[in-house]
Amino acid sequence: MLLSAALVLGGGAMGSGNLLSAQAAGRPVSISSCQISGEDVVCQLDAASVPSGDDGRFYIYADEVYEDGPRGDLVASVEAGKSVSVSFPLNYNTADSNLSRKFLVAVKRGGQMVQVSDEHYITNPEALAAYTSPRGDAGIKGILPDITRVAQGELQEMGIDQVVYNMDLANMCLAADVPGAVPFEYNGQTFYFNGGMLADFDSTVLGFNRYGTQVTMVLLNSGKGDYSAHLIHPQASGGDCPGYALNVADASGVDCLKAMAAFLGQRYSGQTGCGQVDNWVIGNEVNARTSWWYTDSSSLDFNVNIYVKAFRIFYNELKSMNANVRVYNSLDQEWQRKSNPGSFLSKDYLDQFNYYMNREGNIDWGLSFHPYNSPLYDPYAWNGPAVWVKDSLSSLYITMQNIDVLVDYMHRDQFLNPQGEVRSISLAEVGYTSSFGTEAQEASVAYGYLKAASLPDVDAFMLFRQTDEAYEMESHLALGLYDLDGNKKPAYEIYKNLGTENEAAAKARASEIIGMDIDQMIRERILWTRSGTGVVQ
Repeated sequence: MLLSAALVLGGGAMGSGNLLSAQAAGRPVSISSCQISGEDVVCQLDAASVPSGDDGRFYIYADEVYEDGPRGDLVASVEAGKSVSVSFPLNYNTADSNLSRKFLVAVKRGGQMVQVSDEHYITNPEALAAYTSPRGDAGIKGILPDITRVAQGELQEMGIDQVVYNMDLANMCLAADVPGAVPFEYNGQTFYFNGGMLADFDSTVLGFNRYGTQVTMVLLNSGKGDYSAHLIHPQASGGDCPGYALNVADASGVDCLKAMAAFLGQRYSGQTGCGQVDNWVIGNEVNARTSWWYTDSSSLDFNVNIYVKAFRIFYNELKSMNANVRVYNSLDQEWQRKSNPGSFLSKDYLDQFNYYMNREGNIDWGLSFHPYNSPLYDPYAWNGPAVWVKDSLSSLYITMQNIDVLVDYMHRDQFLNPQGEVRSISLAEVGYTSSFGTEAQEASVAYGYLKAASLPDVDAFMLFRQTDEAYEMESHLALGLYDLDGNKKPAYEIYKNLGTENEAAAKARASEIIGMDIDQMIRERILWTRSGTGVVQ
C-alpha cells in the first residue's frame, strides 16, 4: 500500500528488459484446454507433429506448482496422436486433488520421461462451485473506509458503492492447541485458523453488506504471524519489508495456501452467515518487489513466475467455492519508470504475467491498478508534469490523466479474457492530497472519479482514504476526506455529490477550480501538463 511507496522520484531505469524470458523451448505438443467435467479433468492435446517415443504413448503428469518436469503424479496415458483427448479423476478435496495442480505431457525415450508440452492449469474451477452468489455490483464509487465511522452511516451518506479492505494472511494461521483455533479439513489434512481474527472480519464484512456495500478484499502477507513462517517464500526469508512473496516452493506452503483460499472462498460466499466478498486481490502492488512482494531475486521472470503460481492457487480455490467472485492481480502506477530500483516496471510485470496466463491456460483474471499522481504528493490530478505523464504507451507513469492508455492496452487481443472480452479493471487505490490546498483536492477527486466513470471497462474507483493518517502527512500526503480531528474537508462534499442527482454541482465546482469544463476535458481526452515536477502554489 501507499505507506511503503517511494515518495521521491529520482533516477530509475527506464529499460523494459526481456519481457518473454520464459519462452517455450519449442515443445511440439500443446495442451489446448484443460477443464473439469463432472468428477474428471478432460484435457485436449494437439500436436503439429507427433514426437517420437519408445512406445507411441503420451503420459500426463500432474505436478504441484513447485515441481517441474515429469516429477508429479502420473495421472493418465493415451496413444499419441495429433489430436487426442484424455481424462483422469479430479480427486477433489482429497490428498490427490488436481484442482490447483499443473499438467504436462511427456513421452518415454530411452526409458526416460521427456516433457513435450508446456504446463497447463484447469481453467474452469467454477464448475465445482457450491455457490453462485449474486454479485453486489451497483456502481464504481469506492473508498478505503475508516472502520470507526462505518456504523455512523457515513458510507451511505456519501453514496459509497464499494469498499476495499485488507486481510493479512500471516495472522490467519494457528496451532491446533491454541484457544480459538477453527479447524478446517481440506485435501486430507486439518488446518487451524484464527477464530478471533475471523470473527472480526465476519462482523466487518457483514456490516458492509448490511449497508449494500460491495467488498473487495486485498490479501497481504506481512510475515509477522506467530504461526506463519511457512507462508513466506524461501527466497523472501530474512527480508525486512511490509509484504512478502507467498510460499509456493514446497508442500507445506502450497497445501496451506490451497486450504486458506478454499476456506475464505467458502466462508465469505454470502451463504454461511459470515458475509460476502465479491472481489479478491492477491497481494498489493506486486511489481514493487522490495516493498510488497519481497524476494531476494531481482529477476523479473522469477518473481512473476512465483506470483503466477500463487495467483493460480487462489483463483482456482476461490472460484471453486463461489463461481461469481472476481480475482485480481495488483500493480502500481510506475509504468515505464522506477522510483525504487528494487521494483519492476508495472508494464513489464503486466506483460510477463499475461504471457504466463496465456501460455498455461487463459482464465478470467482481473487487473487491479493504482493510478496515483506522480509524484504521489502532487495535488493536481488534471495537470501532471509533462516529463512523467504522456498520452502514449511510452508514458513513464499511468495516472488518472492517461488511464485511457492502460484501458486501450487491455483491449489488445492478447489481453482479452477467454470469452474475448476486456477484463475487469479495478482502480482499487488512488488518492489526492490536501497538503497544498483543499481546492486542488476537491477538483482532483472529481476529475479522478468522473474520468473513471467515463470508461465502461473500469469497474471500481477506490479513493484512498476516508480519514487522514498522521504518518502519511509527514510526506505531504493528507489523502483523507476527513482531517485528523474528524472534520470533513471540502472534497467530502464533492465526492458525496458525484454519481448522484447533485453531480452537476460537483462538476461546476471542479470546473471552476480547474478553469475548464470538466466534462469537455474528459470527453475530449484533453491532457494538460506542466513543465517541471514541483508543486505550483
